Amino acid sequence: MTVTQAPQIEHRQAAALTAAENERFVGLVRSLGPGDWSEPTDCPAWDVRAMTGHVLGMMEFTCSVREFVHVIRAGEKAAGERPAIDGMTEVQVAERAHLTREQLLARLAEAAPRTSRIRRMLPAPLRWIPMPQENEGVTEHWRLGYLFDVILTRDTWMHRVDISRATGREMVLTADHDGLLVADAVAEWARRHGRPYVLTLHGPAGGTFRDGDGGEEIALDAVEFCRILSGRGTGSGLLGQPVPF
Repeated sequence: MTVTQAPQIEHRQAAALTAAENERFVGLVRSLGPGDWSEPTDCPAWDVRAMTGHVLGMMEFTCSVREFVHVIRAGEKAAGERPAIDGMTEVQVAERAHLTREQLLARLAEAAPRTSRIRRMLPAPLRWIPMPQENEGVTEHWRLGYLFDVILTRDTWMHRVDISRATGREMVLTADHDGLLVADAVAEWARRHGRPYVLTLHGPAGGTFRDGDGGEEIALDAVEFCRILSGRGTGSGLLGQPVPF
């Protein structure tokens, strides 16, 4: 598979991936036992419960204009000199900290299909709304469609990775779902570094990707590749090129 020739995920396909990923995340959280919720995750400030509150918050963030505006405004205030996203996630977690596990699960079950529908129906003009975002100290010019179609699904997927690792659960991985999300991350990684490479990713979500001649040759697990790109692991050479998750 040559990444430079691979089509980007289109809006309809993104909507299907979102729905499937939300369903898998809810299924994972439902499987957790009482002792799992306090387990630490790869995000040092969050245990499993706090991370679940964040994912719920991001789902509800897209479900109403009022919540969307509230989180952005409150997040910017909470962030101070830090990136706004740090304040936004803190607000989301804090405002859901009072929920019982049963309430958290009930709201997840309600929000997961609702956010999938809303993101699927987002009109094209709205998907083009600019969303400036600080990434690795640089302000990038995202579009709302990129946030809704790509980043929010990657975020949920990566937190499913986090919770699976934290609780010792085997992560459900399939080529037709996780493989597409990983391939899309590979394509963005390749665009960002712009250099030749040969990449072999192992596991159900993996594949072989290449671009150009004489580039760096990399082989590792597909999930670990994404963890490194997200900043959860460390990598040298081209693996030092981060990708937003």
